[in-house]
Amino acid sequence: MSKLILVSNRLPVTVQRNAAGFAFQNSIGGLATGLKNYHQQAGSVWVGWLGITDEDMPSGEKDHVQKRLQEEYQCRPVFLSDQDISLYYHGFCNKTIWPLFHYFKNKTEYDHEAWEAYQSVNRKFLESMEPIIEENDIIWVHDYHLMLLPQMIKEKYPQSQVGFFLHIPFPSFEIFRLLIWREEILSGLLGADLIGFHTYDYVRHFLSSVRRLLGSDHNFNKISYEDRYVQVDAFPMGIDYDYFARECDPEKFQQETGDIIENVKGSKIILSVDRLDYSKGIPERIKAYRKFLLKYPQYREKIKLYLLVAPSREGVGSYDELLKEIEELVSKINGEFGTFSWMPIWFFFRSFSQNSLIYFYKRADVLLVTPLRDGMNLVAKEYIASRTDYKGMLVISETAGAASELGEAVIVNANDYDAIASGIKAALEMPGDEARTRNKKMHQRLKRYNVNFWASEFLNALNHVMEDNGQSVSENIEKDFYKIEQAYQSAGNRVLFLDYDGTLVGFKTIPEQAGPDQELKLLLADLANDPQNTVVIVSGRDKNIMEEWLGDLNLNLLASHGLWIRRCDQKEWTMTVSLDNEWKDSVRHILELYTDRMPGSFIEEKEYSLAWHYRQCDPDMSAIKLSEMKEALLSLTQSTTLGLQEGNKVLEIKDGRVNKGYVSSLFIQHNNFDFILGAGDDYTDEDLFASLPPDSFAIKVGIGNTNANYHIKSWQSMRGILKKLAAISNKGKDE
Repeated sequence: MSKLILVSNRLPVTVQRNAAGFAFQNSIGGLATGLKNYHQQAGSVWVGWLGITDEDMPSGEKDHVQKRLQEEYQCRPVFLSDQDISLYYHGFCNKTIWPLFHYFKNKTEYDHEAWEAYQSVNRKFLESMEPIIEENDIIWVHDYHLMLLPQMIKEKYPQSQVGFFLHIPFPSFEIFRLLIWREEILSGLLGADLIGFHTYDYVRHFLSSVRRLLGSDHNFNKISYEDRYVQVDAFPMGIDYDYFARECDPEKFQQETGDIIENVKGSKIILSVDRLDYSKGIPERIKAYRKFLLKYPQYREKIKLYLLVAPSREGVGSYDELLKEIEELVSKINGEFGTFSWMPIWFFFRSFSQNSLIYFYKRADVLLVTPLRDGMNLVAKEYIASRTDYKGMLVISETAGAASELGEAVIVNANDYDAIASGIKAALEMPGDEARTRNKKMHQRLKRYNVNFWASEFLNALNHVMEDNGQSVSENIEKDFYKIEQAYQSAGNRVLFLDYDGTLVGFKTIPEQAGPDQELKLLLADLANDPQNTVVIVSGRDKNIMEEWLGDLNLNLLASHGLWIRRCDQKEWTMTVSLDNEWKDSVRHILELYTDRMPGSFIEEKEYSLAWHYRQCDPDMSAIKLSEMKEALLSLTQSTTLGLQEGNKVLEIKDGRVNKGYVSSLFIQHNNFDFILGAGDDYTDEDLFASLPPDSFAIKVGIGNTNANYHIKSWQSMRGILKKLAAISNKGKDE
């Protein structure tokens, strides 16, 4: 039976050293609350750092702490050193990913040592999980600290169900492309079967980056990646609605908030609640409040802004500077507008308990939430849920993730001080009936889509993705590879049909750069020199380039999708179909029109075909223009034997009578092969797969609708298979 493994940077348990040893306390709020019910299920485990570095915990104490966490809290700790935390957490996570993903390019640092630490710590998380991972376990990884972990898990445990959720924004392609290690981060995330974000904007940005940087397209947010599908979707995180909407006794909060409560009587209250961070837009918010006091002087001495800022990353230079700026702005405005009996801003740089915050929420006439960029912002939702009287109003910036769900609130531009000032006035003066109507709608939404619903929806979606991947017509070859090995070993007359690009080598931006490396040439030589083997390279490449790259090996070469054939014992090329080129000029004219309009595209001239390559083009533009071009070409060629052949980022116009299946069948008809294997990666190879006898081994590189009966991840995986077969051949020679 599968179990749920939750993984996050920090455990939902706070561990602190005291005089007696260690104190353990369950965390409250956020992720810990949202996943509490799932974490309490039998067998469930939460993996994360416990908050204490190795230097503060001698090895003798580790076993004790680990045992207690496992037995009492169902947690498995990851042990990290001071250097890990310095480079991985304070370095790469908070000086590279955090600022860049929040659009603060000027604060983003690129430190190769920090990147290496990030990789190392992600591996440490995997190593900590390994003793408990079993086949088909459900593993849910959280947030930007662990973006490499999904791929690490999937590579070692391919049958596991892996979900990933990002709790911060995912930036636009133009911002994300600035990251030095962008491809590695994307590949790490794509190890997950389901990737979740707070909003559809973040989904769109992620899909765009995957498409432009990795060349992987999607269909209805489903990415075809290697040998499986990866679903990407929006799951806006909810709150524990019932907790915030409950009745509370003011007496319980008197000790912490008594002085503050006493001072708000008779005034309208604007509340701001944040932790200290430059992404929250706190200085901009204070300046907007000043603009409000200037534009609407009638509110002076009748309103107070309670600015609650929780300490964060104290000792970090940029945060110390931010705190200093906030203090100076508060002092300036209080000095400019304050009177003997009235102070415009009450600033509290401290943390408040959750219960005290609820009491603030219930008293505030306006909650001002104007981050410059925020993944979600649960404070906005907590405020609405706490106002069970449906009074008060939320003013929120459009760059907060929650704004996409809370459309009934007053939505403003975080950088427009006039708009924020007008928004505050609109919120304060909103008629009671209108405010109640708006708040009721938001209440209903938050009550229905609470944090438990969020977690359930994500895990249900993960299960559906796994079901879809399990319904693939072709099987992953790793399960049945022993059958191929046995058949290969016992066969006396074998044939191997191998596509070239995408099957034996990776794709290159410039096709001419995809020549065979030394490893591939040695591998093909080993296979071809086995007297029991007939090795056939079936490629769309021109015969001249095939001759140049592979002509010195004992191979049968099929070029231009089978138009040209050169048998290993003949050394001369012959045509399989008689063709002419009278059609080329009219078709070339259409291709040239679109090549001129699409930077990065180019025409490859082959002897009896034309290929239009668009790998370097903007993906969105090429999707539109490709459709137009195909329509124009089909109109021109509909009464001829010409056909359009689509490959990986290439469209080829050639005679429809020429295909890989036709020529491969000629090999099979005239030989008594007792082992047949065919491998290819794209649409052009489907004719080959369809032509092979039922007992053949047809292997598609990647995933998608196919006539093949097996699939594998990549061209590297295909080389791995061929190496194993070559080893069998070499062993047979030695014997």
